[in-house]
Amino acid sequence: MNRRTFLCGLTLGTLSAPLAAEAQQAKIPRVGVLSPGNPPPGDPIRQREAFEGGLRDLGWIAGANIVIEYRYAEGRPERLPALAAELVRLGVDVIVGRAPGSVRAARQATRIIPIVMSAVPDPVQEGFVASLARPGGNITGLTLQVQDLEGKQLELLRDTLPKLTRVGILRNVNTVFPAADEKKPLEAAGRTLRLELKDFPIRRREDLAPAFSTMSQASIGAVLVRRDPLVLEPNHAEVAVLTLKHRLPAIHHFPQFVEAGSLMSYGVNIAEVHRRSAAFVDKILKGSKPADLPIEQPTKLELVVNLKTAKALGLTIPQSVLVRADEVIE
Repeated sequence: MNRRTFLCGLTLGTLSAPLAAEAQQAKIPRVGVLSPGNPPPGDPIRQREAFEGGLRDLGWIAGANIVIEYRYAEGRPERLPALAAELVRLGVDVIVGRAPGSVRAARQATRIIPIVMSAVPDPVQEGFVASLARPGGNITGLTLQVQDLEGKQLELLRDTLPKLTRVGILRNVNTVFPAADEKKPLEAAGRTLRLELKDFPIRRREDLAPAFSTMSQASIGAVLVRRDPLVLEPNHAEVAVLTLKHRLPAIHHFPQFVEAGSLMSYGVNIAEVHRRSAAFVDKILKGSKPADLPIEQPTKLELVVNLKTAKALGLTIPQSVLVRADEVIE
């Protein structure tokens, strides 16, 4: 090898090392988000807006230094496994699963790629994690688990309507949440409060109007609307209109129903949950392992009351309820 060849090789080698390092550093992380619901504008909880806002707070800008791949099942949970497999084929660095069905599909698709739960009622019971403190495996994130939340919702209905005796439970039988297991504490709360609970199951949007008509004919005094990202939440405005039409005071988990005209909501700030999921994505992209990140539980519940709706229903909300409210819509 002559001197010129040696120097040329040395120069190329010296230049190629930083270039290779720079190319490696320039790799933009790719995050997959798997949802059982609808894309904007059909997302009443504004999950995408909340999640990307949380990422921006941490320095991640979608389309600039991070790529986000959204996949929506649009109310058809049977599509989730195929969508999860698609995200795995894309080689995403993290999968964010919204609701149990999404997390379950993601776990079936991969046991290697980290999975962040964004809204799961009971991840231990679902078998996603070993415990809240020590998740183990490739799943971590946030849970919606609040002990006896729907029992507290029944108490609020009873406090608001002292003469209440019959409550309709509106639920989607195809929901991704474990309704059968959650029903036991709800029934126990009903017995304690001496309230008769009557089940009104639905499966699709077309079932909403008939269900409310049946409730009205059954002398139901109030309605507890259970969580459901497939039918009830995407059609929150229609549900709110039906509660007014049939003069049925209703309580919900999320304030979007109340903003649309229903009476009250009490539950976790779900938008904040999706915003907080960005913190888990950030930690994982910076090297943390899901197994080492404890599951985060809700620390605050929010009560929202619509006084305009109360007036339309001929109700006077007791001061004892109003002083507990985080927001009052007038």
